[in-house]
Amino acid sequence: MIDTGDTAFVLICTALVMLMTPAVGLFYGGMVRRKNYISMIALAYIAFVIVTVQWILVGYSLAFGSDIGGLIGAFDFVGLSGIGMGGDGIPDILFVAFQMVFACLALAIITSGAAERIKVSSFIVFGLLWTTLVYDPLAHWAWGGGWASSLGALDFAGGTVVHISAGFGALALALVIGQRKGYGSYSMGAHNIPATLVGGALLWFGWLGFNAGSALSAGAVAASALLVTIVAASTGALAWLGASWIYGKPSSLGMISGAIAGMVAVTPAAGYVGPLAALIIGAGGGLICYGALLFRLRHGLDESLDAWAIHGVGGVFGGLATGIFASAAIGGVDGLLYGNPGLFLIQIVDVGIAVSYAFVVTYLIAKAVDMVMGLRVPEEEEYVGLDIAQHGEYTRL
Repeated sequence: MIDTGDTAFVLICTALVMLMTPAVGLFYGGMVRRKNYISMIALAYIAFVIVTVQWILVGYSLAFGSDIGGLIGAFDFVGLSGIGMGGDGIPDILFVAFQMVFACLALAIITSGAAERIKVSSFIVFGLLWTTLVYDPLAHWAWGGGWASSLGALDFAGGTVVHISAGFGALALALVIGQRKGYGSYSMGAHNIPATLVGGALLWFGWLGFNAGSALSAGAVAASALLVTIVAASTGALAWLGASWIYGKPSSLGMISGAIAGMVAVTPAAGYVGPLAALIIGAGGGLICYGALLFRLRHGLDESLDAWAIHGVGGVFGGLATGIFASAAIGGVDGLLYGNPGLFLIQIVDVGIAVSYAFVVTYLIAKAVDMVMGLRVPEEEEYVGLDIAQHGEYTRL
């Protein structure tokens, strides 16, 4: 039952997706002030290790256990009980690992909403609750036999599960924790754009495993998903670059942000669309996410590193675009463009519920943690910087 070629392929893709979590830390770390550089990278690593433990103990079971009312998985696989060396195509234990690194990445992305001001202890508690109460149910809905998959909603590699959950979760977290001290009064610009560019390159590299690996076999669908990921990233980068050029200079930070926005947008559609559709999806993702960034700035929302604008809004656009451009000739079912408006309506429902659930439940979790132990570091620690105040370390540059 085990195909060694498929197994080798998914092993490599799992390693690529694992790389994306520290890459998020590097990407975010370059965008904050120097005194919080270590903190952002450390939060990504912390996200990885706590979600790994949670996933093995209970998370995988909640996401992929026997369906309970279309909402959550049962406790069939607590502690990976019943998960053996066998499987269909790839070993079950490898599927556990592949899905685990997706969950780790989602929590790393959400750190954008509390950059430069969250306590490590509070983040650990928040992260465990968020993964259990937000990520795991969404994963079950889409991939574990929940209501969304039963309805026929399509999410090839995590548009709702990873990007909408983390993006709108970051917005909710930012609203609870509040603005950084001095936000809007003085510059809080990126201190190390080259680090962000390197982090973005590693994210782009890892994303090939993220999307192609979601085929779970080394076949034509995986190859198509890899190609459309590169295409969408490229058009997203060009679209954001061009739009930012209109308002000033062609920003390198905008270019890599556009590439990520393009990849976010094509993620739910990666196994269902071809290169021409990816051109449109990527460009649309770049422009729409850039517009969301401008909206955030106009309204003074300190969702510090734009997980909401890129992952949240990009995930919404990508989910809806899947309902338009999906082609049965590639995978899945036909979308609106091919005469099936029903899929587009299903995608609207799926996206709407995912956004509402992720935002509301994250807000409630953040409020609860803030009431019990406080989310935010004291003002003097925020002034000194979290590298020294929370980690006792500093960057020697």
